[in-house]
Amino acid sequence: MAEIPLPRLAYPLALAAAVAFLYLRWSGDRRTPWVAIGRMLVQLLLVGYVLAYIFQAEAAGVVFGVLLLMAAAAGWIGLRTALKERRRLYPRALLAILLGAGSALMVAVLLVLRPEPWYKPAVWIPLGGMAFSNAMNAISLAAERLFAELERGVALAAARAAAYRAALIPATNALFAVGLVSIPGLMTGQILAGVSPLVAARYQILVMLMVYAAAGLSAALFLFFARGRGAP
Repeated sequence: MAEIPLPRLAYPLALAAAVAFLYLRWSGDRRTPWVAIGRMLVQLLLVGYVLAYIFQAEAAGVVFGVLLLMAAAAGWIGLRTALKERRRLYPRALLAILLGAGSALMVAVLLVLRPEPWYKPAVWIPLGGMAFSNAMNAISLAAERLFAELERGVALAAARAAAYRAALIPATNALFAVGLVSIPGLMTGQILAGVSPLVAARYQILVMLMVYAAAGLSAALFLFFARGRGAP
């Protein structure tokens, strides 16, 4: 793929700034869109340098240290919808992500892709980001719905069922829409890089199954570990 000169990014940035301006005019919120855009720019530029270093190092300890940090951040961010319970639930959310998304990630890498060396950072870290981010979103939705149902006086079993259905809505919609409504980022990137669409489709199938499993397993484990608001 051709390298994108940084000045050319000013064009999509101008469109994003227009959206931020409309958001400001209609909501009165002067902070959120600009902070979001600014953080995105800083974070992606920094992560580019960090990943370049990690990919060159190819050390198993570094790779899994980064994955653990990503999982830790995902668990904390995922509980934004349950701020009152955040500290109590954080260890359980982190454990759910490590077990649920971690299992899906290991199956995808070790059993399907089988990279050489087995700890190849260019495989583990991008796929880990996909698995952990989807697990994070599922836990966020599950936590919000679980406590909303419990506050309404719904029994724990029914609240869990409703929370699990809500947690899987984005991942399920993605399965329905892929190939019809959207061509996902991984497949698009591979096609732009000159990979055969048939080969790119196989990789995308792997990713879709991995992120669905990561979201579903992590949300189920979180709901099992949470046990309701009043549990220790």
